[in-house]
Amino acid sequence: MQNLLFKISINAPAEKVWKSLWELENYTKWTSVFCQGSYYKTDSFEQGNKIHLIAPNGGGMYSIFEKIVKNELLVFKHLGELENFEEQPIDEKIQGWTNALESYQLKPLGNETELTVQVETVEEYVDHMNRTFPLALQELKKIAEN
Repeated sequence: MQNLLFKISINAPAEKVWKSLWELENYTKWTSVFCQGSYYKTDSFEQGNKIHLIAPNGGGMYSIFEKIVKNELLVFKHLGELENFEEQPIDEKIQGWTNALESYQLKPLGNETELTVQVETVEEYVDHMNRTFPLALQELKKIAEN
């Protein structure tokens, strides 16, 4: 696992950046950089709840909300993969994303918000993440500053 770090300054208050990240309509826009048509399903954004991060083909990941402090911090703990919209059993031999953390920290700086994203990723996705995450954050910035 490699830990990747991405930062961006957004000319909007933390509350607006939070909504730009996590309201479903906004989420589908900024994450389209990774996979067009991706979305999530969850009962609610509450610590300990499960979330499915889903591609249109039914692939994706399932995770739990490890920590949530509204407008400040959200941490996912990835548990496993989805296939055909179904959670797949965790293969102990091929852990992959299991227990990887992904965090979004918002820090108000005057009229701006600094967003820091930390992603633990498997080796095969490092280059992909390094290419696409900055593009996704630029899309998020457009949404939040609009």
